[in-house]
Amino acid sequence: MKISVIGCGYLGAVHASAMAELGHDVIGIDVDAAKIAMLAAGRPPFFEPGLPEVLTSAMASGRLRFSSDIADAAGARVHFVAVGTPQKPGSYAADLTYVDAAIESLLPHLNSGDLVVGKSTVPVGTATRLAGVVEESGRGASLAWNPEFLREGFAVQDTISPDRLVYGVPEGEAGTHATALLNEVYAAALSADTPLVVTDYATAELVKVAANAFLATKISFINAMAEIAEVTGADVTQLADAIGYDARIGRRFLNAGVGFGGGCLPKDIRAFTARAEELGRGESVAFLKEIDGINLRRRKRVIDLAVSALGGSAYNKKVAVLGLSFKPHSDDVRDSPALDVAVQLRGLGANVVATDPQAIENSRARHPQLTYSTDITETLTGADAVVLVTEWPEFKGIDPAWAKTLVRTATIIDGRNTLDAAAWRAAGWNYTSLGRP
Repeated sequence: MKISVIGCGYLGAVHASAMAELGHDVIGIDVDAAKIAMLAAGRPPFFEPGLPEVLTSAMASGRLRFSSDIADAAGARVHFVAVGTPQKPGSYAADLTYVDAAIESLLPHLNSGDLVVGKSTVPVGTATRLAGVVEESGRGASLAWNPEFLREGFAVQDTISPDRLVYGVPEGEAGTHATALLNEVYAAALSADTPLVVTDYATAELVKVAANAFLATKISFINAMAEIAEVTGADVTQLADAIGYDARIGRRFLNAGVGFGGGCLPKDIRAFTARAEELGRGESVAFLKEIDGINLRRRKRVIDLAVSALGGSAYNKKVAVLGLSFKPHSDDVRDSPALDVAVQLRGLGANVVATDPQAIENSRARHPQLTYSTDITETLTGADAVVLVTEWPEFKGIDPAWAKTLVRTATIIDGRNTLDAAAWRAAGWNYTSLGRP
């Protein structure tokens, strides 16, 4: 099938490459000419494991190409809209400027029977509004909503072999047509018995934000328990293990630490809160404000622990920060707890030296005032304290005895509760983590 993907950022570039790898004829379109040039040269503009290989393979097959001209979408039967929905400045609400612009620019190039498919995360009610825009264009096209559930670091796998598919479609014949087209797009996944939910627009929109809200709630719950553990002497990791054996709860996302970040969870739960208030049901998700508050408190807690370990003042002390991306196997620093911790420590007068396997350039673009190093040895040498805030394998595998020979003071704050506390203490380190004795 011929497919267009409008928006070639993180979501769109992965989706376009994966769809071509699955055998579809795909045109990826973006207004950013520099981004298109990189993709056309086989170079993703961001780090995502597995994407360079899939991108190269798909382009070599002739099934994938990129363009900055929206007119090149003409002739595709299915048009995926995968542009960003950032948080509005000065507001919790989602900014739908890019979604609206993508739809408007696409309209003149639609043919009868075409399907426009939203993949962006949007406030509930957006799909119904945009379906009206598509219908009123008189082009004979229709709209569906097909939320994405990608995990950064596993996005290619999650696109090619998703754990579920959700279609939000209109009623009647248009919905039947939309379902049939999407079934053709996702034939490989459906043949592998991937669960499929076909529903209405509003439910499809809510599935994505509800999933993110639940995950954020689970993470902040265990971080709230870490706060209690710290004043009672309990071990939050053992607590998580114990309650995680309950099949109703499960162990995943019960890892206490510096909290969640990235381009999805923080802004999506804020947008969900804003939309609920617009609908007159703000009280239904009022708890999400506390979830957000708990999450931000964990960043401050790591900073407070570091300052305390430095004798009450970070001024003129060298602090080695291990990690900048919001999670390992990603170069994404949007709302990154790790980068936030580094910036705040720098604001307290610390001489921060930060390292990360992939996220240094993105961090430098946002915060050039920090000192960055690509070398762990250089980062650790002469440090008065070490703060681990992203659990990259490279950091988890550091030999504590070797590291002790480099630092000025053997003090480490494990902001992800990921290191072997006994091993580090045995090597002579003053080791502190979150919610553990």
